Amino acid sequence: MEREKKQEEGKKKKLKIGFWKKVGYTITKIEKYPDMAAEGLGKAMGYLAKIVAILAMILSLGMLYQTHNLLQEGVTYLQNEFPEFSYEDGNLTVVSENEITISEEDSVAGKIIIDTKTQEEQKINQSMNLITKAGEGILLLKDKMIIKNSAIAGTITYSYQDMFEPLGISKFTKQDVINYANSSQIVTLYVSIFLTIFIYSFMMYLLTTISNVILLSVFGYITTLLAKIKMRYVAIFNMSVYALTLSTILNMLYIGINIFVPFNMEYFQVMYVAVAAIYLVAAILILKTDVIKQQIELMKIAETEAMIKKEMQEKEQKEKEEKEKEEQRKKEKENKKKDKKQEDLGNQPEGSNA
Repeated sequence: MEREKKQEEGKKKKLKIGFWKKVGYTITKIEKYPDMAAEGLGKAMGYLAKIVAILAMILSLGMLYQTHNLLQEGVTYLQNEFPEFSYEDGNLTVVSENEITISEEDSVAGKIIIDTKTQEEQKINQSMNLITKAGEGILLLKDKMIIKNSAIAGTITYSYQDMFEPLGISKFTKQDVINYANSSQIVTLYVSIFLTIFIYSFMMYLLTTISNVILLSVFGYITTLLAKIKMRYVAIFNMSVYALTLSTILNMLYIGINIFVPFNMEYFQVMYVAVAAIYLVAAILILKTDVIKQQIELMKIAETEAMIKKEMQEKEQKEKEEKEKEEQRKKEKENKKKDKKQEDLGNQPEGSNA
């Protein structure tokens, strides 16, 4: 019993692969996919959560960097050019007859549109379309801000009340903002922004990545049917998680570069899925090759065992025949002795016993 337990513990230790080693294996050692998938669904989902957390961290730091630059630029702009404004009980009021537009050439955050008077969805959508055409930007409304970033799909909406209430801020003016931005208290705002972006982006990327894993695993399952390999769906799902690693890393690089050099890669999503699909198919085909090799080895072993068995049978048969011949020779020899003895007795002269 103890020996069996030790063997099981040894197998478990072999199956345990560290996170960073897994990252390397998923890119450079596709043959390790089955071993990593064998660790179970829980380990695969834990790995996925860590990868997504790193991705969300990079995005959050990038947006925090952009926010810092925006604030620095904004303070100068507020002091010199921006009209008076005030915030109270979740509502922002800017003293201006028309909406204010800051072009993407004059802002590190892209196109910025400020309109605290309109609440019409049509007008808001028009403003967001202008920002989308510019690539990225911010729309400041009466009760919220909407951020469009080229590194993420869709937009992020922040309610002023949700942003400022946890900080204990219920009202401020233009001069209050300038004073606050130049004080050490701005760190608290940075932390709040970072946590908000991290939680939102983590949930968003996690759900998106899981949906990609499901689609990829269905594709992988069809591949196993075509390749005539019997595999449990959960194993294919686990392998799909690891197959997305390189695509996720490329996404991290894409986001990281976009922080400093904004650009848009038109078919990035297609490449994202294609790279993962190639890795998964390669892992399945390698697995099939291993199965074929195992079958060939088993056939060779079976043939060898059959030959050995045949040789043993032939040897046993030969030994049996030789034994029978030896016994036959002994019997013939004994019969000859008996015949000779009888012959000698028959040849004795009469009365020789007297």
